[in-house]
Amino acid sequence: DVQLQASGGGLVQTGGSLRLSCATSGFAFDDYAIGWFRQAPGKEREFVAAKFRSGYNIVYADSVKDRFTMSTDNAKKTVHLQMNGLLPDDTAVYYCAMSSTVIFSERTNPRSYQHWGQGTLVTVSS
Repeated sequence: DVQLQASGGGLVQTGGSLRLSCATSGFAFDDYAIGWFRQAPGKEREFVAAKFRSGYNIVYADSVKDRFTMSTDNAKKTVHLQMNGLLPDDTAVYYCAMSSTVIFSERTNPRSYQHWGQGTLVTVSS
C-alpha cells in the first residue's frame, strides 16, 4: 500500500522556520511525482512545491520561492520542506502527495495526485 506520513508542523512566529517531513512507503520513490500542498481555512488546496521524478528540477509556487526548499532523501524515501521566513499567510494544513500518472505540465495541480498523507498544521502568528 502507498503511504505518506507528514510531520513537523507547529506554531511559529512571523519570520520563523519549520521543517516538514513526509515519510513514504509502498512505491518506487524515484519514479513518481511527490508534491507539497497546503490548505488554509476556507480556501482551496494549493500547490507549494513538487518534484516530478528523479532528474527533474523541483518546482515552487511563486508565493514560497526563495523561502521554502524541498529536498529528498532517497535512501530513507523521505521528502522534506524547509520553510524559512514564515508569514501569517503561510498558515495552513500542509499535505504531501504522490502521483503515479501525472504528466509534467500538470505536476502543480493537486487534482493530479492520487495518494495523500494526513496533513500537518502550520500556524504562523503575527
